[in-house]
Amino acid sequence: MSTDATARPAARPTAPAAGLDALTVGRRVRHLRTARGMTLEELATAVGRAPSQVSVLENGKREPKLSLLQAVAAALGCPLSELLQEAPPTHRDALEITLERHQRGAVFAGLGLPEVRVGRGLPTDVLELVVGLQEEVLRLHAERSATPEEARRANAELRAQWRARDNHEPDLERRAAELLAAVGHTGGPLSQGRCAALAAHLGLSLHYVSDLPPTTRSVTDLEHGRIYLPSARVGGSGDPRTTLLQALASIVLGHEEPRSYAQLLRQRVESNYLSAALLMPQTSAVEFLRRAKAERELSVEDLRDAFAVPYETAAHRLSNLATVHLDLPVHFMKVDRAGRILKAYENDGVRFPTDALGAVEGQPVCRHWTVRTVFDIADQLSPYHQYTDTAAGTFWCTARTQPSSSGDALDHSVALGVPYAHVKWFRGRATAERATSRCPDPGCCRQAAPEVAARWEGRAWASPRTPASLLASTPVGSFGGVDTPDVYDFLQAHAPRS
Repeated sequence: MSTDATARPAARPTAPAAGLDALTVGRRVRHLRTARGMTLEELATAVGRAPSQVSVLENGKREPKLSLLQAVAAALGCPLSELLQEAPPTHRDALEITLERHQRGAVFAGLGLPEVRVGRGLPTDVLELVVGLQEEVLRLHAERSATPEEARRANAELRAQWRARDNHEPDLERRAAELLAAVGHTGGPLSQGRCAALAAHLGLSLHYVSDLPPTTRSVTDLEHGRIYLPSARVGGSGDPRTTLLQALASIVLGHEEPRSYAQLLRQRVESNYLSAALLMPQTSAVEFLRRAKAERELSVEDLRDAFAVPYETAAHRLSNLATVHLDLPVHFMKVDRAGRILKAYENDGVRFPTDALGAVEGQPVCRHWTVRTVFDIADQLSPYHQYTDTAAGTFWCTARTQPSSSGDALDHSVALGVPYAHVKWFRGRATAERATSRCPDPGCCRQAAPEVAARWEGRAWASPRTPASLLASTPVGSFGGVDTPDVYDFLQAHAPRS
């Protein structure tokens, strides 16, 4: 997690990239050459190359070939492994590598500034200052990028990527299957005990506390192998297995501190997907769904009950599996009580409202769509099904309202739908409920009746309840909104004493 920007330590050289890093290898070659008192020309002669080629190698401007590195190692009288070490040979070299890497990056290329040429006469403290200023420019650039516009753009791009994969990720399915096999889970609902066994399999112990930092759902102490989770009396109304599995998923997937909103969003989607694949394993879930399809009785409620998961989890999981395994195009929606989209996915041709960037999050859904009309249904205990005629065709949806985290109000609704041609596989297809949506035509549902508008226009003022996410950027110096100092204080208080 990042430290607070107002109390940043002195700039540190960034870690070298994974694998063979040309800049680091080049600095190690130069360091060993000068330590042995060899000139560039002498090393070039020893390896049978032109001095310019060795210079390019030492400056990290070309990916070094293994044959050349073997020859250089022999000429310098050192093992090849010494040239391939990830760590720069000296602190000065580390600073120079960081400087060079920043200057080759897109941010500095776009500034149009001249490059800083590093020679022997440039003092190390000046080099540290330049690198520190570069780090601050990059930090400010990231801060400026983490705006609502950047968030909407990232959401739109990620939704397009998942649509291209039919909302299905084989690698995450494989990982889930391997983890479940490791703890002996063969099918059916995943118990709390099996979830704990997964944690133990990964070398982690569970600790339930009442003072979890309010900006977190869980905290993992990687040093001591501990996961801190909210105790039952403060855990809220959600499924406690999901919180644990999402924490485990981030560890399994090797998530690191995100450097952009897009990376943060991708990590969240991946951890949610993997946790759902653990709760509802692909093999048994697909077998269950295929039987239901053969009987023309597909139902989100049945899937929910079969695996003892929340309705939203079952609906979203069905969208993961429907196209790849059942040949069904689908769409999934989650909206708040005001009709604003919170989550959405589609590969069935339905047209979600979008902004200029193509993002759907925060956009108002037509009042006649199932996901909104379900709020007005008196019977909130039974499934609600509806056909909706739109400009893109007729779609059938099944929807449910969901309470808020406190459980005292209908906070949002979740809907899963398919085009009319595929409704024959679902229970609820016989519904007589039908609506017509002409959106984005303003006359559909965005305008009041003429007589009502004439009565109140200019005679009323409403103060909007604007979501904070529409006004604020992603918090700076935090892990997706997490209060980092609070988390560190928590870990300090709970760490085992030697």
